[in-house]
Amino acid sequence: MRVASIKEGQIEWNEAELSKELSAHQVKIKISHAGINRADLMQVAGAYPPPPGASDIPGLECCGQIVAVGDQVDTFAVGDDVCALLAAGGYAQHVIVDQQQVLPLPQGWSKAQGAGWLETFATAYLNVFQLARVKPSDRVLVHAAAGGVGTSLLQLCKEKGISTVAVVGTDEKQTFCQKLGASLSINRHHERDWNAIEKEGVDVILNPIGGDSIARDQRFLNTEGRIVLIGLMGGREGQVDFGRMLIKRQRIIGSTLRALSAERKGAILSELWAEFGDAFNARRVMPMIDQVVPATDVNEAMDYMRENRTFGKIVLDMNA
Repeated sequence: MRVASIKEGQIEWNEAELSKELSAHQVKIKISHAGINRADLMQVAGAYPPPPGASDIPGLECCGQIVAVGDQVDTFAVGDDVCALLAAGGYAQHVIVDQQQVLPLPQGWSKAQGAGWLETFATAYLNVFQLARVKPSDRVLVHAAAGGVGTSLLQLCKEKGISTVAVVGTDEKQTFCQKLGASLSINRHHERDWNAIEKEGVDVILNPIGGDSIARDQRFLNTEGRIVLIGLMGGREGQVDFGRMLIKRQRIIGSTLRALSAERKGAILSELWAEFGDAFNARRVMPMIDQVVPATDVNEAMDYMRENRTFGKIVLDMNA
């Protein structure tokens, strides 16, 4: 089968065998489409190796059809169209994954939409709804709000009536996020926009940046507010105002999704579906697809994402 490999900071396509045998609870998926995520860019750059025991093939989510099942799989059958949350292996023609990390393709969705679904929505749900325990009365600040995780979180919060502040880098992305339900959108390059947050403050911040953004975020964080750090786009080191943290009882939570066990990922997906499954099937909440590109154009697509030009997700067509 065709699989992706990393060589000198680029993706190359090669032929390889999927030698791993199915265990009792696993399914084999013929991949139609695969989502691109920031974590893939980090892996290509040599900064985010796969978890121990996982494949070195990039790709954290996919959509396709089940072509084989283990002898104790009780949720899916051969021929089912499904979406999978992966630790690795999405940039390939087939993948084997535990059934706990799989959900059915929602009603009326394309496989491209299914491929851009689980990594970003699971990230948003885990960190804001489970770890930060967001409440209906909270106000949530979303960095990189026009990207995959950001657009997912804006929609989940809108579905629950939770107010959001979208932080983006262009005026066009401000408009885009407002259409997705952001109560307020700001351009991070304009100081006057940052000042607009301070009056009411925020209660939860989803931060994929790290670096010096944490100390700035503390300025806007209300008493007993929570910052959930999920990435290091701005660097591994930065300032923290410990005095403000103590006085206002603020919390900073570090979190990654990729290395969690199949059981933990399965629990996240199960709870996500239980809470928002009706909204997904009704298409009130769904991934925003910026573009679908042939798998052979993956390096150009990654450059597009590195330049922060995306409005939602980029998806690879593995058949093109």
